[in-house]
Amino acid sequence: MGGPITASDAAISTSALSGVLEYNPRDLTISVGAGITYCELTHVLAEHRQMVPLDPPFFERATVGGTLAANVSGPRRRLYGSARDMVIGMTFATLEGKLVKTGGMVVKNVAGLDMGKLMIGSFGTLAAIATVNFRIHPMPPETRSFTWEFQRIEEALAVRDQVLKSRLQPAAIDILKTVNSYQLLMQAGGSPAVLDRYSRELSGAKVLDGTEEESLWQGIRELTPRFLRENPNAIVVRVSCLLSEIGRVLEVMPGHALARAGSGVCYGYFPDSNGLRLPPLGQTVIEFAPPEFREQHELWPEPGDDFAMMKKVKDMFDPRGLLNHGRLYGRI
Repeated sequence: MGGPITASDAAISTSALSGVLEYNPRDLTISVGAGITYCELTHVLAEHRQMVPLDPPFFERATVGGTLAANVSGPRRRLYGSARDMVIGMTFATLEGKLVKTGGMVVKNVAGLDMGKLMIGSFGTLAAIATVNFRIHPMPPETRSFTWEFQRIEEALAVRDQVLKSRLQPAAIDILKTVNSYQLLMQAGGSPAVLDRYSRELSGAKVLDGTEEESLWQGIRELTPRFLRENPNAIVVRVSCLLSEIGRVLEVMPGHALARAGSGVCYGYFPDSNGLRLPPLGQTVIEFAPPEFREQHELWPEPGDDFAMMKKVKDMFDPRGLLNHGRLYGRI
């Protein structure tokens, strides 16, 4: 993921930082080492029916530090937010050998500059994440999912818009584009009475629960890893756009695509570079590509207006450019 991996004189691993440092189930907080896998963190929290609902791909082996450094999230981002909404504290190591602590172990910290937020999405180009403190969420009593299949994207968006304008608050709203159809997928959580209301108001949808529902969302979460395994030269494009632009973005994608239809993040899946087509709207990055492609092409074609500030921050933390040179989509 990200920019090309260049030769290095030294490699730093956080794999030994894999423990739970502090866990306060009643306070809804947990502190862990950056090397713990997201899968293990999920199992620890599940014993108390709690969760950090980031749902990153590569679920079994993705570490907490890697998940935050790449700033990845999954279907439930629509309700719970991204990593920046769940991280309440962090310790990171600088090139000068200093351990910097930011935030704490309470959900509401004193206002000020939260340096930990800079590390999220930085691909290790600023410092090395050592420990992370999360705000955790209680698991809903039950979940239920609803699916529709349409021939036209306008039909899927019409149902989505109807839900967004209602009092319903699904945790996930995804649209999966296949060769011949668009599948609208929603997941809701709550008491049986709440879920029964969803079933009444979402009449016409196929209803899933139990293992069938779990299998659906596991497949959505792992869509990118599976595509990369099946296509050695695959390219995966991410487009951040307005909710009103999702339909046009999906239509531009010639093959399979996935949209977080409640948060405005779309993914396009290309078996190789021959059919690569970047949408002319939204902000686009090439998330995954073969090594030779990443070395020869712009992975972040149009950085935002804040890019100059990002380079200044990089110079403050790493003036000699020693850390993960080019890993931030070839730009930093």
